[in-house]
Amino acid sequence: MKRIYMDNGATTKVAPEVAKVMKKYFSDSYGNSSSLHKLGRDANKKIEEARKIIADSINAEPNEIIFTSGGTESNNLTLKGIAFANEKGSHIIVTKVEHDCVLNSAKWLEKQGYKITYLNVDTDGFVNEKDLEKSINEKTILVSIIHGNNEVGTIQNLEKLGKICRKRNVLFHTDACQSYTKTEIDVKKQNLDLVTLNSHKIHGPKGVGALFIRKGINITPWQHGGGHEFNLRSGTLNVPGIIGFSEAVKIANKKDIEHMIKLREKIIEGVFDKISDVKLNGSKKERLCNNINFTFFGIEGEGIVGYLDEKGICASTGSACSSNSLEPSHVLQAIGFERKDCNSSLRLTLSRYNTEKEVDYLLKVLPEIIEKLRRFTPYKNV
Repeated sequence: MKRIYMDNGATTKVAPEVAKVMKKYFSDSYGNSSSLHKLGRDANKKIEEARKIIADSINAEPNEIIFTSGGTESNNLTLKGIAFANEKGSHIIVTKVEHDCVLNSAKWLEKQGYKITYLNVDTDGFVNEKDLEKSINEKTILVSIIHGNNEVGTIQNLEKLGKICRKRNVLFHTDACQSYTKTEIDVKKQNLDLVTLNSHKIHGPKGVGALFIRKGINITPWQHGGGHEFNLRSGTLNVPGIIGFSEAVKIANKKDIEHMIKLREKIIEGVFDKISDVKLNGSKKERLCNNINFTFFGIEGEGIVGYLDEKGICASTGSACSSNSLEPSHVLQAIGFERKDCNSSLRLTLSRYNTEKEVDYLLKVLPEIIEKLRRFTPYKNV
C-alpha cells in the first residue's frame, strides 16, 4: 500500500536536495567547526554561509542567528534566558494557544516566582490588540506570541502586535516553527526581537533549529560549556544538520506555497460538500498554506486517524507533541470549544510533495470513515 503523508505539521520528509548536500559532511568533510585545522575551517565556513542564508531569509544580520537543537530549545532559551537576564521586571505575556514548550516554560517560570499572563484569543485564534495593550505593565519584560498556530493554522499579525510591544519598550518573541518559509517573516518590519525557527518542518533534518536574537538584547544562556554560538549556546555544532537546514531554506519557494494552498482549498471545499456537522477550525483567510483542521462533531478524532491510517493516509488529531496525551486540546478550548468536542478534531497538514490524486483519494475515503464512525461510535451519547 502506498503511504500518503498528510502530517507535515508534525515533521516533513527531508528533501532529496537537502539529503544530498548533507551526505558529504557525515563522511568526508566531518571536521568540528571549532577546530583550527583545514577540516575544521572548512566546516566553520559552511556554518557561516548557512547562518547568512537563514539571516537573509528573515531580514536579519548573521550575528543575530544562533543555532540550536530545534524549536523546543529555542523557545525554552527565549523565555528562561530573557527572564533570568532582565532586572526590569518579572512579568511575561504568552497566549493560551502557544505550543506546549512555551506554555510549559511559562508554567515553570511561575514556580520560580515570575508572573505570567495567558492571553485569550477569539474564536478564530487571533490575539486582540487591545487585550495585549492592557496586559502590558511596568514590570513586563517579554511578550511571546506564536506566529502560525501548530494546530489550527491561524497566522497572527505580527506587525501590529510588534508595534504595541515596541511602543511599550517590551521585548517581542514569536515561535515561527510552522510559518517559516510559508509566509513572510521580516524582523525589522514586524518589530521582532526574538524568533524561533525550525528545520524539520520545512524539509530539513530533525535536531536542528535557530533563534534570532536582535543585536543588543541581553539573554542568559542555560547551556554552558565551550562558549559556542557567541557564548549563548555551548555545544559542538551539528554541521550536517545546519547545512541541511540552510539548504531547505534555499529551496523553499512561492510556487510550493501556491501548490499547497490549492490542495488545501480543494480539501476544505470537498469536505464541506460531502460531510455534514463539520467545522473548520482557525481562520479561513489568514491561515498557514498547508494547514486544515476540522472538527467532526460526535466522533473521536483518534478513530478518524486510525481508520485513515488503515487506508494508507497519515494524519493527526492535533500537535504531535501532545499525541500521547488524553487531555483535550488546549488550543481548541481556547477558541471556544466545549471539552467534549475537543477530541473530535482532525488535522491535515500538506507539503510540496502532496498531489491532487492524493487529495482525491482522501476525499473518497474520509466521508466513508466519518459515516461509519457516526453509525457505531458511542461518543455522541456522552
